[in-house]
Amino acid sequence: MSELPEPEWRVSAGLIPYDAALAEMEARAAAIVAHQAREQIWLLEHPPVYTAGTSADPAELVDPRFPVMPAGRGGRYTYHGPGQRVGYLMLDLNERGRDVRCFVHGVEGWVIAALATLGLDAFRAPGRVGIWTLDRDGREAKIGAIGVRVRRWVTLHGFSVNVSPDLSHFGGIVPCGLPDYPVTSLAALGRSTTMTAFDDALAATKAGFLQTLSCQT
Repeated sequence: MSELPEPEWRVSAGLIPYDAALAEMEARAAAIVAHQAREQIWLLEHPPVYTAGTSADPAELVDPRFPVMPAGRGGRYTYHGPGQRVGYLMLDLNERGRDVRCFVHGVEGWVIAALATLGLDAFRAPGRVGIWTLDRDGREAKIGAIGVRVRRWVTLHGFSVNVSPDLSHFGGIVPCGLPDYPVTSLAALGRSTTMTAFDDALAATKAGFLQTLSCQT
């Protein structure tokens, strides 16, 4: 496989409305399919919002205190809001390897590696997509979510990681349909850091992530 150009690395300041971001992401993915744009990794934050994946169960929307929006990605209900880093990945698996499972595994590994550079031990949990760690009580707790869609082998959506959000906002849903597991954040675990520092950790571990995407070849 020939060496591919680096995806555009984009970081947006402020809070980007979810519907506007979704429209822009979908337009960029369509342009990538048409060979009219580079791949892109887009880091941003949203105002408080609950998003519903394609498997969302209405019974898991406990208290719709924030807008509820369809996402078009896989998965169930997820919360996005200030203090949470969202990463949208518009990558061309036609070029990087047509293996969705490999892609999801790679995204998980990338976030785990980035958190490790900040001193946090995170891990995968068998049968549960996402990023997990131990909370202050030693329970397995979710610190990051993964939700993706692939259209004509170009990826959309990506990951979210709780840096310092208001964790009470997750109380309006059953996060990712897993009522038996709490959510946590870097701040709640005493690993206070800035969003810029987390972005730097992602940038430092990005090359390893991109290399994993050809794992099926």
